[in-house]
Amino acid sequence: MEGACRDRSSGSTKRCGLSTQAVSVTATDVVAEPDLPASDGSWAVETRGLAKRFGSNVAVNGVDLLIPRGCAFGYLGPNGAGKTTLIRVLLGLTRADAGTMSLLGYSVPRHRDKALARVGAIVDEPRFHGHLTGRQNLQLLAAAREPAARGRIDASLDRVEILRRADDRVSKYSMGMRQRLGVAACLIGDPELLILDEPMNGLDPAGMHDMRDMIRSLVAEGRTVVLSSHLLDEVQRTCDAVAIVDRGNIIRQGPISELLAGTSLTLQVDCSDPDRARSLLAGTNLGAAIDVEAGGLAITLPADTTRDVIAEVARVLVTGGIAVYRLQPVQASLESWFLQVTSRLGDPA
Repeated sequence: MEGACRDRSSGSTKRCGLSTQAVSVTATDVVAEPDLPASDGSWAVETRGLAKRFGSNVAVNGVDLLIPRGCAFGYLGPNGAGKTTLIRVLLGLTRADAGTMSLLGYSVPRHRDKALARVGAIVDEPRFHGHLTGRQNLQLLAAAREPAARGRIDASLDRVEILRRADDRVSKYSMGMRQRLGVAACLIGDPELLILDEPMNGLDPAGMHDMRDMIRSLVAEGRTVVLSSHLLDEVQRTCDAVAIVDRGNIIRQGPISELLAGTSLTLQVDCSDPDRARSLLAGTNLGAAIDVEAGGLAITLPADTTRDVIAEVARVLVTGGIAVYRLQPVQASLESWFLQVTSRLGDPA
């Protein structure tokens, strides 16, 4: 699969391929896993046959995942699909039963110190010391990193727009502010790879817009951002590519534009006489499903419908004396596509 990505190390643009509590991950957190042969560093995340089982439950089932550098990548699936387990395995917080992996070209666990020094992560809900201020919490985290991390605290707080509340106790922070503080905790390490679990939880619409812009700006710098979310509309607005996981298996992955390219197209028509308009179009060879809605029609067309077909719809209606007020093609959303491809429904997490 392909899509545009930005390589932070070289500054070049390449094609994008794919085949909590705030966590400051250090080498001592990592559970030993099989070593990955030397990587050329082309990928931010590379896994081969990664597997994890809890008793009879297969949480991660032979996952092959290639996430290129410099992309915003969404990881989606129903509850219990294995998303959080995979994230924990990637961070070395849970032992893999089989398979190999590398982060930013470094084999884990062989070179985990170097890899994790360049990773920032939020797993589950961000958790901080409530009796301390936001700034003090980041100072504690910075103490476990390189000396330069302390000097990035104010810039990180400013970037997530909570610098003016930096000296308030975290116990006074809203959920959205704690989410922002979690991202700031990632940024003090100047990471090349950020892994964010539900980063938009607790944010109001303006906050979501700001978070989306921030993620896109991080990607523009050449960083890689991997996020899980149940807010599919926000994922579609934010990410270049996604993977859908279910029962531990990746069942679809690719650039969003390519995944949606094979879905149907809905033509929304507002007109003067919907019932008569439907009769007129039913007499053509459009091969479309036509439904009457309030004030108009919803015409479901094949994904490869050309502009000529849309023009023919307009011609038939106008020639038949129907006043057309609006004629708008609407591509399927990521949410509708997601519901089609997941094998069971549920609130994705």
